[in-house]
Amino acid sequence: MPETLAASRGIPAYEALAYDIKSRGHAVVFGLMSDDTALFVTTLDAIGVRFYGARHENTAVAMAEGYAAATGELGIAIIGRGPATANALHGAMYAHRTGSRVLLIFGASSLVQSGPDAKEFNATGVLQAAGIKTFVAANPEGARRTLENALDATRQGGCATLLLPMNVQLGLVEYPGPMGIPQPAAAVPAARTPARRAAMDAAARLLDLSRKPLFVVGLGAHRSGARAAIERLADKVGAVLATTLKGKDMFHGHPYDLGVLGSFSHAAGRRLIDQADCIVAFGAGLNQRTTSYGTSLPLDVPLIHVDITRANIGRLFHADIELVADARTAAEQLALAVAERAAADKLFYTAQNRQLLAGHDLAGEFQSADTPRTMDPRTCAMELDRLLPPDRNAVYDAGNFLQVIPYVSGIGPDHIKNTVDFASIGMGFGAALGFACGAPDRTTVLFVGDGGFLMTLGELETAVREDIPLVIVVMNDCAYGAELHFLQMRDMPVAKAVFVDIDFAPVAEAFGFEAYTVRTLDELRKLAPVLKNPQGPILLDCKINASVAAGYHTETLEHERRKA
Repeated sequence: MPETLAASRGIPAYEALAYDIKSRGHAVVFGLMSDDTALFVTTLDAIGVRFYGARHENTAVAMAEGYAAATGELGIAIIGRGPATANALHGAMYAHRTGSRVLLIFGASSLVQSGPDAKEFNATGVLQAAGIKTFVAANPEGARRTLENALDATRQGGCATLLLPMNVQLGLVEYPGPMGIPQPAAAVPAARTPARRAAMDAAARLLDLSRKPLFVVGLGAHRSGARAAIERLADKVGAVLATTLKGKDMFHGHPYDLGVLGSFSHAAGRRLIDQADCIVAFGAGLNQRTTSYGTSLPLDVPLIHVDITRANIGRLFHADIELVADARTAAEQLALAVAERAAADKLFYTAQNRQLLAGHDLAGEFQSADTPRTMDPRTCAMELDRLLPPDRNAVYDAGNFLQVIPYVSGIGPDHIKNTVDFASIGMGFGAALGFACGAPDRTTVLFVGDGGFLMTLGELETAVREDIPLVIVVMNDCAYGAELHFLQMRDMPVAKAVFVDIDFAPVAEAFGFEAYTVRTLDELRKLAPVLKNPQGPILLDCKINASVAAGYHTETLEHERRKA
């Protein structure tokens, strides 16, 4: 059908919706077609909106979320009705938790049934119960406006769903042209909300009294563009800087960057964190990993919590002063309100501390547990950090292998993607595929455990078929590593958490990957020419020592014992 449509010509609603999506400037969509979405997605692809098809609905949703995370634009996934929708619920909940701009378009049974539908499913009830904004196109004439409402619901961030019944999609509608929505669509910038004067005055007085302030900075602050403002404030008052896991490497290069706070912190950072006499949290949730169940921050010092959403303040960790404000604006306000501190009063800003941080060697914090047939995951990660292109994106699935994160450097939060929002494994592969589509100018590296990889193994075909360049590093401990250590620490049998040693390289090669089995650091180093400038899809099956437990397992066990 020609792209310029004649006025008042009746066309199927699915075709009008496809043109409306294109008119909003969306160039790609993700999904897994079904009988009730096949016409819709093939029309989109035919008119120039690239459709990337996954092998499982969860992956399709994760691809849309990964794309949204990489670009800041809307990610769209199109999924079928009934069992397809049920398959995608894990991904939908994950996308909802991330806060990324994602629109999930589901097929639905016809509103007027001519007979029983074996795929009947109360998707509206389920999605609404999960807290996801849900829109249903009730008739062909209103479908386009319902699409616009669903799109608008994502503009401030977050996930929304649109259900398109089959009879609505197939109904004819008049199509005079696009609905006049600004093109291309863009997220509405968050309002630069300032903190209330009284709260700001209290925070400034408290910060003025401190001598060793600590700033804890999260992804919310990064998204507000607060880095420069926070650094200026830190330099004015002599504060050291730590980030949440999602804010990792935000202050890379600052002489008083302590790295990640909490479960993934290093010894030099912890040494200074323990000395803090005032804490300011900017756009940080202060969850159990950030605070190590409340033990990574000194509890007897005041905490100022800055967040644009009031409900986030004090939700997981106490807050003594609440600043409901945009992180960048709050940092700028504080910089004007506090006094300039003399160098002698910046007790953290010393040559000794600069040397402590600059000279800290992560490898010195542990004794390597390499064996003749496996690598310590930490030393493996440090070697990969040296071998892979420095200008890269890193996407992580969840699992015991996440302990490698501190040993893989990055270039800031925009290039790191952690898929732990729903505390599940299996989202990383899809997110990495979507991230690679959104940021094709950089090598995207997926770090995934063998458990999560086995859940999504079929997506190897997706990467090859859709020509999505990706480097996959399988951290293969032949186990559900987290569960293995969970059971070991409680003196329980571990046999059900242990797998046979699967060699994934030949499997990946069968799909069209360049693949290698790696058991030693020497074998890994020999791949330097391959990893320096990766071409096409590459998989490394890195055999790692399952006995190395992530530190947060001990934190969890100690937390349980304190509660008992």
